[in-house]
Amino acid sequence: MNPIIIAPSILAADFGRLAAEVEALERGGADYIHVDVMDGRFVPNLTIGPPVVAALRRATRLPLDVHLMIEDPDRLLTAFAAAGADVLTVHVEACTHLHRTLQTIHALGKRAGVALNPATPIETVRWVLDQVDQVLLMAVNPGFGGQSFIPATLARLVELKGLLAQQGLLARQGLLAQAGPGAKPGARTPDIEVDGGIDAENIAEVARAGANVLVAGTAILRTPDYGATVATLRRRAVEALSSRAGDGS
Repeated sequence: MNPIIIAPSILAADFGRLAAEVEALERGGADYIHVDVMDGRFVPNLTIGPPVVAALRRATRLPLDVHLMIEDPDRLLTAFAAAGADVLTVHVEACTHLHRTLQTIHALGKRAGVALNPATPIETVRWVLDQVDQVLLMAVNPGFGGQSFIPATLARLVELKGLLAQQGLLARQGLLAQAGPGAKPGARTPDIEVDGGIDAENIAEVARAGANVLVAGTAILRTPDYGATVATLRRRAVEALSSRAGDGS
C-alpha cells in the first residue's frame, strides 16, 4: 500500500501572502503542495503559470504536485518542469496523444500523472496505467474550489482499483499483487489521488475506497490551525487505510 499523502491546494490560499501560506502548510505537516493550473478554456477559471510555480519552489522544500487543467498541456510541460514542479498531472480529456505526453513528462525527469473529470470513464486510462506514477480522480467538476464532493467518486475508486489489479499494479503491503501477470518489471502501484470536496467528514471513506493522495483546499486553508487540521485529516485517513488492510480489501 502506498502511504497517505495530505496535499493542501493553494487554490484556497491567500495569494497576497502565498509564500507565508505555503511555509505555514509545510510547518503544519503537509506532504505535498497541490497547485491547480487553469487556462480559462479547459476549465472556466484562470489561475497561475510557471512564474508562480517557480516562486513556490523558492518558498518550500515540499514536492509541488502541479495539476494542469489546460488545453494542449504539451506546450507548457518544459516550462512547468523548469519552474520546479515535481509531479505533472495532465487530463486525459486534454491530450491528443496521452502516451506521448506521459513519456515527455518522464523525459523531463518528473513524475507523471493522469487526471479524469467526474464523468470520464475510468476505462480511458486502462492502457497507460503502467506508464503513470499517479492517477487523479476529480471529485468535483473542475474550475473552482469549495464545491461539494461527488459521491459517485467512491465507486470510481473501486473501479480504478479493479483495473490496477487486472494489470498486476495493485500493491498489497508494498508489493505488487501476485495475481497480476501483466505487471512489467519495475512497475509499482500508482498513487491514487482525489481532488475536490475532501474534508474531515468524508476523508475516511475516500481513503477506504482506495485513495492515498488526498487534496484539500478550503478544509485546511479556511481553518485557524493548519497543523491541527492536517493532523486530523491524516489520522482519519490512516485509520481508514488500516481498517482496509485488516479486511483484505
